[in-house]
Amino acid sequence: MSSPNEKEGADEKAAEGTQADHSSAQESKSSLPKESPAGEEEEEDVEHVETDTESIGADDLEEQDNTEVSPKEEKTPERKEKKISETFFYSYEDICSRPFVTEDSGIPINLLTLKYSFGYDCIRSVNLMVMDSQSLLYVAGNQVVILDLKTKSQSYLRSSSGGGIGFIAAHPTKQYFAVGEKGEKPNLIIYDYPSLRPYRILRDGTKKGYVFGDFNHTGTLLASIGSSPDYMLTIWDWKQEKIVLRSKAFSQDVYRVTFSPDNEEQLTTAGVGHIRFWKMAHTFTGLKLQGALGRFGTTAVTDIIGYVELPDGKVISGAEWGNLLLWEGGLIKVELCRAGHKPCHNGPVSQIVLDEGELITVGKDGFIRVWNFEAVDPADSVDEKGLLEIEPMNELRVGKNVSLSFMCKIHDCGQPFWYAQDANGKIWKLDLTFSNITRDPECLCTFHSRRIEAMSVSPMTYLVATTALDRSVRIYDFISNSQQSEIKFKQGGTALSWAPHVVNPKGSLIAVGFEDGVVRIIEVYDPKGLPTLAEQPNIRNAGINLKQAFKPHTTAVTALAYERNGDVFATGSKDKTVFFFAVEDEYKPIGFIHVPGAVQALQWSPPSHLEEEIALRERKKQEKEKAKLERIRQLQEMGKEVEEEEPEEEEEPLPSIYIPEEPSPILCGFYSAPGKFWLSLGGYDSGFLYHCAFSSNEHQEDPENRQDEPFEVIPIEDTDDNPIHQISFCTSRLLMFCGMQNGALRVYPLQDKDLSANTLKAYWSFSVHDNDYGQIRGICCSYDDRFLITCGGDGNIFTFNILSPEDVHEELKAQIPPPRMGLLKEKAAEDIEDPSACNIEEVKQKKEYERIMKEAEDKKSKKREELIALRQEFLFLLQKNQELPKHMQLQREQYEIDRRVFEELNRQTAQRIQLVEKELAWEHEKHLIGLQKLQNWFRGSLEFDTVVVRAIQSHHQISTYRLVAVSEEYYQDKERPSWRKTVLKRAWKKEEKKETIRDRKSIIVKGEADQLMSKVQKPTTRFIEMKREQIRRIVEKSDKEKAKIMKRKEEWEKLYESKPGDDYEDPRDVQAIKEAQENMGCYKLKTARDYRVPEDKCMNTEKRTMQLASLEVLIYKKKVNMNKQIMSLRDFKVSIIEEIKCLLQELKSVQAALDLSERLPLPLIPQLHPDEVPEKRFEYDHDILLKFREKQAAKATLQEQLEESPSSGAFRNSFKSSHKETGSLQQTASSPTMKRSSSMVTEQQKIFVIEKAEPTEIEQEILKKEKIKNLYLQKTLINKINALVTNFDAELRFLRHKKLQLDVQMKYADLRYITWFEELLILKNAEKNENILQGHVNTLQSEQEAMQSKLNSCLAQMEDKKSEIVKLQECKKAVYASFQASLGENNEFAHFLTKVLRRKFSSMRKKVEREADEKDESEDESDEESSLESDEEDAGSEDEIFDISVCPENCDKALFQNTIQLREKWLDIKEALIREKKVAAKLRKEYDVLVKKAKSIESSLKTAEKELDIFQWEKQQKLNDLYVVVPLKLHQVEYFFNGEIPRDFSQALVFTNQSLEGLQKRIADLHHEKIMQRKIYKKAQKQHKQLLRDKKEMEITIQHLEEKCSQLMMLKFGRVVDFEAVQARSVNIRLEELKLQIIEKEYEHSQEINECTKRISDLEQKLMMLTKENTIKVRQLNQFCLEKQQLETKLDSLKDDLGVEFQGPRTADIKEKARMESQLKCLAHDEAILREEINLLSKKDGHLIEELSLLTRNNQFLQPSSPQDLEAPDEIFPVLKP
Repeated sequence: MSSPNEKEGADEKAAEGTQADHSSAQESKSSLPKESPAGEEEEEDVEHVETDTESIGADDLEEQDNTEVSPKEEKTPERKEKKISETFFYSYEDICSRPFVTEDSGIPINLLTLKYSFGYDCIRSVNLMVMDSQSLLYVAGNQVVILDLKTKSQSYLRSSSGGGIGFIAAHPTKQYFAVGEKGEKPNLIIYDYPSLRPYRILRDGTKKGYVFGDFNHTGTLLASIGSSPDYMLTIWDWKQEKIVLRSKAFSQDVYRVTFSPDNEEQLTTAGVGHIRFWKMAHTFTGLKLQGALGRFGTTAVTDIIGYVELPDGKVISGAEWGNLLLWEGGLIKVELCRAGHKPCHNGPVSQIVLDEGELITVGKDGFIRVWNFEAVDPADSVDEKGLLEIEPMNELRVGKNVSLSFMCKIHDCGQPFWYAQDANGKIWKLDLTFSNITRDPECLCTFHSRRIEAMSVSPMTYLVATTALDRSVRIYDFISNSQQSEIKFKQGGTALSWAPHVVNPKGSLIAVGFEDGVVRIIEVYDPKGLPTLAEQPNIRNAGINLKQAFKPHTTAVTALAYERNGDVFATGSKDKTVFFFAVEDEYKPIGFIHVPGAVQALQWSPPSHLEEEIALRERKKQEKEKAKLERIRQLQEMGKEVEEEEPEEEEEPLPSIYIPEEPSPILCGFYSAPGKFWLSLGGYDSGFLYHCAFSSNEHQEDPENRQDEPFEVIPIEDTDDNPIHQISFCTSRLLMFCGMQNGALRVYPLQDKDLSANTLKAYWSFSVHDNDYGQIRGICCSYDDRFLITCGGDGNIFTFNILSPEDVHEELKAQIPPPRMGLLKEKAAEDIEDPSACNIEEVKQKKEYERIMKEAEDKKSKKREELIALRQEFLFLLQKNQELPKHMQLQREQYEIDRRVFEELNRQTAQRIQLVEKELAWEHEKHLIGLQKLQNWFRGSLEFDTVVVRAIQSHHQISTYRLVAVSEEYYQDKERPSWRKTVLKRAWKKEEKKETIRDRKSIIVKGEADQLMSKVQKPTTRFIEMKREQIRRIVEKSDKEKAKIMKRKEEWEKLYESKPGDDYEDPRDVQAIKEAQENMGCYKLKTARDYRVPEDKCMNTEKRTMQLASLEVLIYKKKVNMNKQIMSLRDFKVSIIEEIKCLLQELKSVQAALDLSERLPLPLIPQLHPDEVPEKRFEYDHDILLKFREKQAAKATLQEQLEESPSSGAFRNSFKSSHKETGSLQQTASSPTMKRSSSMVTEQQKIFVIEKAEPTEIEQEILKKEKIKNLYLQKTLINKINALVTNFDAELRFLRHKKLQLDVQMKYADLRYITWFEELLILKNAEKNENILQGHVNTLQSEQEAMQSKLNSCLAQMEDKKSEIVKLQECKKAVYASFQASLGENNEFAHFLTKVLRRKFSSMRKKVEREADEKDESEDESDEESSLESDEEDAGSEDEIFDISVCPENCDKALFQNTIQLREKWLDIKEALIREKKVAAKLRKEYDVLVKKAKSIESSLKTAEKELDIFQWEKQQKLNDLYVVVPLKLHQVEYFFNGEIPRDFSQALVFTNQSLEGLQKRIADLHHEKIMQRKIYKKAQKQHKQLLRDKKEMEITIQHLEEKCSQLMMLKFGRVVDFEAVQARSVNIRLEELKLQIIEKEYEHSQEINECTKRISDLEQKLMMLTKENTIKVRQLNQFCLEKQQLETKLDSLKDDLGVEFQGPRTADIKEKARMESQLKCLAHDEAILREEINLLSKKDGHLIEELSLLTRNNQFLQPSSPQDLEAPDEIFPVLKP
């Protein structure tokens, strides 16, 4: 690692990030950083991308010399880096791309040479660069065009790869400019200006293409951004062609990268949905590139096109919606907008520039706005939305329909100018000085703004016409390289064709198709040929006139073609139609045909196609007929019957051809011969030219189902992914021009007119248009084959010379067609501007439909006239029939000729009704739902409608309140407290239950524990119990004494604590003073300046809302209660009416038995008015609806009668009169019958009266009684009816009186509600600020409480430290006192020993500084301590004279050693004292800091409370400004002026009677209180004097008692003794408890000894039993040994010659022997173990059990040793276990 000085001295090394020393330099090539997936980049908020530095080795340097500058080659060591010379240049001819020519084809390399570029790729975000005031640079396809603004001449720079150009960027010095190319591993070339020589070539910066580049402020570094897929950000040391740093910029498209002008180590990139801030950081591994992704937060994610870095590191970017975003620290600080939250621009912000302290924004809306940088830079958000409103200082609208993308600045003659790129195809020159002499925007150039849709060349001259979707048609002169004319329309152009010579010999007509289906015929003329315009200055070169406009299609026109003779004109469209027109002075439609798909292109067949096709078909038909006849003749000659032809054998099917799911599109085609044509396809079938032919009529089928195949296929080289889109021939058809998808132009030389695989092998190719989106849309040759013109999707138009140098054409000139005769006099052609206008076919169909409808209406009118005549005739017959006598009249039924006709009509009517009902079912349901919604909206929310109840005998009435149902919120708010109470009660109950359960559990646990303790406790002796009881009594006695002492201390402490201070005030007095101040009668007005709102009367929004809710609920309940009473009154009236009806019926029956003279008039039956039952207005039935319909119909007929003829009105009147006459006739016919019947009844009655006999006396008496009874009943019934009516009226009047009172209360309540609501509005407005202030006060109060607690704790610690310091000082005094006592009197070594005592150690104690003692010395030190310190200092000063490390002679060594020990204690105490003083001083500092903080908090709290009080007062003043209505009566007014009531009550106050009486009463109370307080004061003064006298007497008494007590102590003890300490230490309780514990332990140990002895005896018995068992086992072992010996002797005695088969060792014998040996070993092992057990048992000591267990554990209880032992358990010894 090199030192910083070395880095400073080597700039190049620092830039390259290399680490090298002076001896050697190593070449380092680090790999690219691994690309992280897009998901990881999106998840990380701030991603730091660190990339290693890269350098380019010496092998990558270009060492070829330029023709002008040839650098000398120097031989240098291999390991040393080569530097590129400052004078080194590349050769342009060596690096520029050239046309491709097939080898050995003989095609000249200069077959086509670029002549001029008419287009401009304005869709690029940045495609404009200004190097000086006269030159503009922009990218056009594969060229960089340098345009001279004065001469309009162009020079070109070709791309080096032929893959296109990505960007251009100018060096800050304008001496160089960079061109970033596209293609596979493209180059980034730095050109020198104005020589245009390649200066540097930067390689391997990206994979596919460069998007943007930028130089740093000094011009030493260059940053570039790559396109998909790598999006590589590369930092170049461009002069040395080296990569300094690089990293992947983002996972999506990146639009721009720029260096910060103030800090070259910072960069910014922006693009799709992101912005990123980069930093070149120096780390311990070298120079790194770190990127932080900007976080949008709550702001919507937006694509960022324009941005600028500010001097302080902030960044301002634009948003898609037009606002500005201010970034700081990777976050959006604020979003800037205009006033009213209007966006800064109405669209995306494409560029932001910081120029001379002004912030300039360029928008797609065509505006340039200048903002105040000083207001933008420190901007911060002021609301929750994060928006800040700011207005621009200046703004410029460049023009209408302008969309600005980019602009750059240049100085022309000392004046600053800006050149702006317009996305709508223009380049502007702008003056942004905003002064009085500011120039208007100047349009320098104009172009097509989008891709060129169509192009056509004049058949007569050197003119070309183009159209595009920018709604313009332009005429260019490609000889003079200028635009001649332009015309604009409402829609964009999609097709264009220049009329051939046969149509227009002058060559002035052009047919243009548009995207709305309109075709316009325009004519080009020379305006100089018009006499009126010839003399005018600044006349245009060419004029364009609209001759005709027609609309044959509904969608975009895609193709136009003239027939070879010029008689027919065809148009094709995307609507799958081809329309034909007859070409005349005006184009007239012939007809149209439908085709299966959208029309791509149109081409008329060759001249001989039709005749040859007919002849060919006829020839084939004749040949088939001849062959058939010949075959029949041969069969007949052979004598065979003519049979039907057998079908031919089916051949084996060929393998299936892959057919793509989506058919390949046809891109272009042309005729090769009659009926044959060549096609170029895209998609799967690209890469070939297909030769096809039309099918014959015999096999004609549906075109969509037909599957034709080409009969010839020619492969085209390098067109699999790059198909041919356009094919054109020169007039001689010797050259075929092909336009490719990638914008390249191909030329195939043809030997003859027929195409073949051999003729299409050799070709000439040249990349012209943009390789990504520059697909060639048109290729045209000039009429004389001297020039070629191409147009592409990138908006560029190029002209080429064909095999001829440019200087040959200098004499050529384009001739503009002269104008027609009478052009000025002609009426302007009518244009079709409405895009939704009908086309020709729709207009025709519309006219036909209107004709048919007119004929139908004529027929209907004739039928109506016939019906009217018949109706009039029928009415005349009816009238005649009425005039006949009754017996001669015909009935209505007799007019019916056939009843079945009417039945059929009725049936048909019923069916129609059903059908209409079905048809109207949806409408019926719709209207029902609509009615339901209306009812729910207007009546659903009504709980009570207005019901008016009227009195019966008077005009009194009462109405209900119209009430809307109250929402449940109010009730919820009201019920909420009760609900909370219930919830709290439940919670309290649950907590109580839980506590009881816990208590029970604890009691149970305690009981169990006591039981366990009682079980665990062992029984003690009686002595122990007695001892324990004795100790308990002693303890109780000492506890009582201590309790007395403590109680006495507590009483003294309480007494001292209760002693009031000098400033003590009695709380009762304080409370009384407070109450007096509050209620002393000072009635402060709310309008007063010193009025402060009490806490209990402070009002906020929530309280006021609750009050409003409660008031509304109260009003609602009152009104509901009254409405219920009124509704019950109405129900009462209904019941009264029903009862009256019943009584009247009964009254009528009673009056029937009375004479007419005795009958009283019947009372009227009360009727319910409609407003008493308003709900019936919404009840309807069919009859009501019919009546309503009749009313509506009557209204309609009145209007019709005024509009229609009088004949129809007379007909209707006559028809109505006939109905009336028939009705009157029926009435007259029925009336005589009624009269006859009534006369017959009266005669019968008369006869009956005459025939009836006179009654007897008894009958008369009965009749008289009945009469009296009926009269009484009549009177009582009438009285009852009157009583019911009177009672009802009385009830109504009473309820009306109550309602009037309630109305008054409701008015008061409404007034109160209005006032409260206005107050609520004020409170809501002030709520936010009040909450802020209150929150501030609350936080300060909490901080004050916390600070007070800290102060208290700090004070407590300080007191503790003080007490510790005092204790240490006492210890120090005690040590010194003991030292003085040890010295005795008149000790000759006293001075020496004192110095020894105060001497410090030379070890760690020397570090204790004397300054700490002086600095931290406590104020409470006594005088004696200070004297000791002074003595110590004096002693310390004499240390150098005396040697105190050795005990002097004649000095007592014990005294010297004692002094040394005391010195140790002295120093320890001193060090502890110093530490404690330091801690105390630290605590004092902390306390002082806390006190300062507490004071600041207290002052802040006071200011906050003051602000809150001021705000409360201001809020109260706003509330005071509200008008409050207080209705008063005259007797309530006590405000008089000169004995009269004044008119102005503004100075009056409104008091309640209670408040006024309270104030008046308070005067007397205060007077009485004053007298009482004086008496109390005098009494207290006397008591105070008496207490002072008593205090002096008590002090004297206490002094006498203390002297007496001390005398008694001296007599008894000889000194003064502390009796409390004596009493406390009289009994040593701990000693007694320890004695008792010793006794208990001795008792427990004795019990344990007894248990051990019992266990030992038991173990001895077990040992005896085991010994016996082992003895038996030993005997068995001895017996086994004997048996073994015997067996061995037997085995030895066996003879060896027992047979051959027994010779040698047998397997069974071997196994048996091995088993016996193992068994023997086991027995021996068991024997050894038994012997050890016997030895152990013989010892009989305390370790027996442990050794036995150890032995058994080691031998695992002597388990059997082998499986054979397990087979015979009886033969094995038993296992020994302890």
